[in-house]
Amino acid sequence: MSITILIADDHTVFRSGLRAVVDAHPDLECVAEVGDGRAAIEAAARTHPDVAILDVRMPKLDGLAATEVIVAAGGTRVLVLTTYDSEANLHRALSAGASGFLLKSLPPEELVAAIRVAVRGDAVIDPSMTRRLATRFALGIAPPVEPPELAQLTAREREVLLLLADARSNGEIAADLGVGEETVKTHVSRILAKLGVRDRIHAVVYAHQHGLVHLGRPR
Repeated sequence: MSITILIADDHTVFRSGLRAVVDAHPDLECVAEVGDGRAAIEAAARTHPDVAILDVRMPKLDGLAATEVIVAAGGTRVLVLTTYDSEANLHRALSAGASGFLLKSLPPEELVAAIRVAVRGDAVIDPSMTRRLATRFALGIAPPVEPPELAQLTAREREVLLLLADARSNGEIAADLGVGEETVKTHVSRILAKLGVRDRIHAVVYAHQHGLVHLGRPR
């Protein structure tokens, strides 16, 4: 089964480049290619792609507003692409339910990897933005009482959550803890279920919002 993809970008040359990247992989299929946010919403409703890749800045409706509508409709994961590493856009993208926030300068193989991550139900942020996310939420005021769902986490799950919040990959966490990647994936799945968050990026947001880390470093 192919992973179906919608591409939305108002720059024809860049859009064609994205399609070429997608077409180079037999398990990926571009089912629609559009140039503005409203057309992206209409194409998503018509083709029901597995993943929509949306540029932030588009005419008629920007990619972040389109993301909110597409995610709310269900069934499609959204990867947001941008030229600028704006903290405000990162926050808007995550709040809208995006499964990824990536810079347009990323290598093609990383975009393909992000598509596959999104289809699995996980999420990815460009590495250059992860620390910005950490700082943004760590500067908020933590609630005086620890949320009750945190008490459900085991000591090891809490440790994994802190490492997630420090922008570690599953492989890096496995190496730090001396366990296999499958074990880490199991821990991450349990953490998401216990905290009631949809993916690892929102687990990172949760950790920073609730004061579990300081400026992106476990404490």
